[in-house]
Amino acid sequence: MSRIVKHNGTIYLCGQVCKDAEQGIKEQTETMLEKVDELLIQAGSDRKHILSATIYIKDMKYFAEMNEVWDAWVPEGYAPARACVEASMARDALLVEISVVAAEI
Repeated sequence: MSRIVKHNGTIYLCGQVCKDAEQGIKEQTETMLEKVDELLIQAGSDRKHILSATIYIKDMKYFAEMNEVWDAWVPEGYAPARACVEASMARDALLVEISVVAAEI
């Protein structure tokens, strides 16, 4: 699996999860998005150039808290197309995962 794939000016990130799965949904979302920031910079982009995001959440009961962190993270005027779906996680402690498509700067 590739963490980053670039093709014709488009950047695809593999699914990103939190740094510490023992934390709650807000903390997991924050550290997951920190990893997205790091990978986007490494690939030559940033959060203002995200085209789409798919968020996988373990249980929709966490949606409002996750979305609060997401809304604070997305720069005003740069909200990408987004889907959020309830899904089983690879590890039981994981509450959220994201995959991102972005444009190169």
